Amino acid sequence: MCDNSVTANLRQVFDVSMTIPSHNDLNFFDDDARVKRTGTLCTASAHIITAVIGSGVLSLAWSIAQLGWIAGPAVMLLFSFVTYYTSSLLTDCYRTGDPVSGKRNYTYTDAVRSILGGNKVKACGMIQYLNLFGISVGYTIAASISMMAIKRSNCFHNSGGKNPCHMSSNPYMIMFGVSEILLSQIPDFDQIWWLSIVAAVMSFTYSGIGLGLGIAKVAATGTFKGSLTGISIGTVTQAQKIWRSLQAIGDIAFAYSFSVILIEIQDTVKSPPAEAKTMKKATKLSIAITTTFYMLCGSMGYASFGDFAPGNLLTGFGFFNPFWLLDIANAAIIIHLVGAYQVFCQPIFAFVEKWATRRWSGSYFVTEEFEIPIPGYRYPYKLNMFRLVWRTGFVVSTTVISMLLPFFNDVVGILGALGFWPLTVYFPVEMYIRQKKISEWSSRWVCLKMLSMACLMISVVAGAGSIVGVILDLKVYKPFKTTY
Repeated sequence: MCDNSVTANLRQVFDVSMTIPSHNDLNFFDDDARVKRTGTLCTASAHIITAVIGSGVLSLAWSIAQLGWIAGPAVMLLFSFVTYYTSSLLTDCYRTGDPVSGKRNYTYTDAVRSILGGNKVKACGMIQYLNLFGISVGYTIAASISMMAIKRSNCFHNSGGKNPCHMSSNPYMIMFGVSEILLSQIPDFDQIWWLSIVAAVMSFTYSGIGLGLGIAKVAATGTFKGSLTGISIGTVTQAQKIWRSLQAIGDIAFAYSFSVILIEIQDTVKSPPAEAKTMKKATKLSIAITTTFYMLCGSMGYASFGDFAPGNLLTGFGFFNPFWLLDIANAAIIIHLVGAYQVFCQPIFAFVEKWATRRWSGSYFVTEEFEIPIPGYRYPYKLNMFRLVWRTGFVVSTTVISMLLPFFNDVVGILGALGFWPLTVYFPVEMYIRQKKISEWSSRWVCLKMLSMACLMISVVAGAGSIVGVILDLKVYKPFKTTY
């Protein structure tokens, strides 16, 4: 089953738009007997921007470098348009039936279950959980690279540029994994109210620094590097050019993946006007701002480095100075990813633990909790042995896979290809067709199906490019012996 916990945990991020009034006044409640929603166009737009801008922005300079000055921005605009259009379709699925008074769907999964049902709900769950697991692997890789970047930056600076400062990523992945094992044992860590605020501040910090350094480098050299068609043959082979271009499409798709939390954001918006009307405006505004920011970061990174744009803008070691500013940016990435890892893993933890409780309800190992006093803290820590073993095993598995496949761009491309078509296009289109009762083979039905099929093909080729990238990297890679 596709459990509501996939996105219910993320919902806490957006509940700041809701107040807790007295239960004696019916004016404080909406038509579903829940506390009256107070979200507005501004709060909804802010939530979307916060959710979208993340570590995916770091690979955009590399993506544009593969595609060139024409295709790179064009692909980015294409994904922004498709994401906006399908998100607009999804906003009409917040309520089942009547768009003003119909039954509310509180999560993406609720909407799929209510409108489509059957095996599509299970498919939704499988894709979501697989995507969340993959994101956990990607975050482990990205965090370890940022840790190394801080170490290498200081090493390079102290040696006066004479020491290349090569080092293994494994110790840093293990350090990140150990920290996540400890944090994963904290109940409801992902629901700590200040977590999303910290993540938002960190996201804009490292993205802004990357943009600023790119502008400074272009201003210092006085030239815009790059070409209309992207990385030149000679720098890479013809085959590499093709596969890297496809992989770049997957990286850009990953940067626009936010549809899975759109319903949760919409559930914080007040009415009247109808929630769908407000969310359409919020989606248009936030995607316009995000695309502008993405275009600036990606373009200035490419203009700075040309064909040699690093796969991860801040950690590709393209910017040597000011090294302290790089350290701040990479520290911001690490702080962001430490919390983000938990936000994306907690739904998987909750799903497995609920399933285990139902499956072995009489098991002492699964259900019993031991209270451990914490000095200086009012409440004892409740230790559950199954939770300890299962969550530790999960983090260890993501860490080991990260050590086996430490390829940031390839993993990001696979995640983008995996999540873009089903979660951003297919399910919204299918739900909209069912919700609006669009007849088969009508012009609108055909156009929507053509859009879905076109995006499926884009996802397939992008995924293929990323998988080939992994295969090519594995040919020269020795497991657990990667150095940078």
